[in-house]
Amino acid sequence: MNRKIKIILVDDHNLFRESLSFLLSKSKKIEIIAEAENGEVFLKLLDKMIPDVVLMDINMPNMDGIEATKRALERYPNLKIIALSMNGDEAYYYKMIQVGAKGFVLKKASSEELEEAIETVLNGNDFFSPELMKNIIINFGSTKEIKTDKGPKYINLSNRENDVLKLICNGFTTKEISNMLFISTRTVEGHKSRIMDKLDAQNTANIIIQAIRNKLIDI
Repeated sequence: MNRKIKIILVDDHNLFRESLSFLLSKSKKIEIIAEAENGEVFLKLLDKMIPDVVLMDINMPNMDGIEATKRALERYPNLKIIALSMNGDEAYYYKMIQVGAKGFVLKKASSEELEEAIETVLNGNDFFSPELMKNIIINFGSTKEIKTDKGPKYINLSNRENDVLKLICNGFTTKEISNMLFISTRTVEGHKSRIMDKLDAQNTANIIIQAIRNKLIDI
């Protein structure tokens, strides 16, 4: 993509919006085209402009990020939305994923991680904070949404797919995995796509859940 990635930033804290907007303005790839302080204002903006990616806070007055994401995707199903959160609370994660968010990033994330999240989601993949993924692994046994009575099944992964799977489950990003295995990010995404097919997973969190469920990794 030669043109800049157009972003709408939705957050009820002016200082955070200003800080994040300033941070992202340093990137040659990203342009903040509009800001909104809550979901209602954001939905009105969509009548005037359609961004490439939306950075969406969750807790906001009048209309929160969960409801705003749901309504926005009902109108524009191909819209890419990344949830922003102060913490890695899995309850928020599940709610945002249920309404269609493609990513979940902690507000304390580095600019590099946020930029990677934006590019990853824009390219049709999902991106979730490594810290959140670790929380899911730690709390797997007591999380109601992912409990199951089904036993493990045989899943045939190649050696390289196993390498990639273990790194995903340890919270490493696509870029980090590519550096560690000395392969391109595109190759990593290819392995990840095949892993998702074999595990019948819809996103990174589902990969981890299915890996644990089918005893492909130890916790």
